[in-house]
Amino acid sequence: MKTIGVLGGMSWESSLEWYRLANERVHAALGGHHSARIILDSLDFAEIEELQARDEWDAAGALLADHARGLERAGADLIVLCTNTMHLVADTIQAAIGIPFLHIADTTAAAVLEAGVRRVGLLGTAFTMEKPFYRERLEQQGIDVLVPDAEDRAGVHAVIYDELVHGVIRPESRACYREVIERLVARGAEGIILGCTEIELLVSSDDAPVPVFPTTALHVDAALAAAGLAGGSRSRQQPDT
Repeated sequence: MKTIGVLGGMSWESSLEWYRLANERVHAALGGHHSARIILDSLDFAEIEELQARDEWDAAGALLADHARGLERAGADLIVLCTNTMHLVADTIQAAIGIPFLHIADTTAAAVLEAGVRRVGLLGTAFTMEKPFYRERLEQQGIDVLVPDAEDRAGVHAVIYDELVHGVIRPESRACYREVIERLVARGAEGIILGCTEIELLVSSDDAPVPVFPTTALHVDAALAAAGLAGGSRSRQQPDT
């Protein structure tokens, strides 16, 4: 199995989930004492969050590209970035390395199309919902993307940054997300993309009347498949329904 280089820490709560899922899937597939071959570089999220707030995406891209080069030098065979939002600088990261970079929106799009879904609601940070980098990547693959209205976007974003990145899970916030999902479905969404790696800590298929596409789990499965784990992509084959 190839070695996966993981850019994490943004936040560490969701990176922990990425790491846990990867190792659970490898153990389930191979048994014994097997675990995933991973090199993890966990960044200080405060530094990244400050660059986000100042809209300094070029600086953020340069920083992540430098860390990706470090993972490549350390022996990684492919790179994954354990955050949807920072895929805004994915092109900068890919250009800096000589090994594959597995884009989380591409792994999600593959699962959406495989499920026969063509119109999705997208939940994520305000950056992911409002900037074009993620939505356009999906649209280029034939997927129609709906985002919540301004008030709902603000609420979804606040829960992520004020609660989920700190490991705070509140039933009231889950109820809020359910209402946002219901409004997206009423507008025609046939599925819901959990387009922030922390959202899977709060919301599951039980919270939506349509298929849910958990980007963290889908990304893990695609990374393991790319690393050579035969048949190790449960979530990529089937969304949460």
